[in-house]
Amino acid sequence: MTLFRESADVSVRPAVPGDEAAIADAQVAAWRGAHGELLGGALDVLDIDAMTQQWAAAITAPPAGHRVLVACAGATVVGFASVAPVPSADPMQPPGGVLLALEVLPDHQRSGHGSRLLAACVDLLREDGADQLQTWVLDGDAARAQFLAGAGLGPDETVRELASGPLPDGSERTVREHRWWATI
Repeated sequence: MTLFRESADVSVRPAVPGDEAAIADAQVAAWRGAHGELLGGALDVLDIDAMTQQWAAAITAPPAGHRVLVACAGATVVGFASVAPVPSADPMQPPGGVLLALEVLPDHQRSGHGSRLLAACVDLLREDGADQLQTWVLDGDAARAQFLAGAGLGPDETVRELASGPLPDGSERTVREHRWWATI
């Protein structure tokens, strides 16, 4: 008698050349799913080729300490994360890290990919001596806030405004982000 065990074929690994198109596709799909209403037409004018080239450079020639990881279901890239070091202002204090991006394709969300990506990022930052992690969350992104809170991060008092593209009347659209952080 042969017993079969169901197990998911999921993983997180460093991004490699050839992953850049899947990363750009995941980024755009996740942004459209989570922020389509807020960012509106700005998402319609994204230069996907330029984004793909930027991810290719981040994979093949990253700045010191920057890393790009991908989440896979089988051999298919379904999400990604990017982290970078944040030097400490005090040379006696350990550095921190910033989660620059973490996105999962909408059809693969709530399957553990985001948690695996975040855990792998924290592991890498700890290996580099980091003692904290920070990231930014758009106003109104309740799903991301819930995810980060569940992982032990919380907002601080820091807020920033970013231009996100022109409105039909020619004025600039801005969005607000709040910084979230945790010790690691």
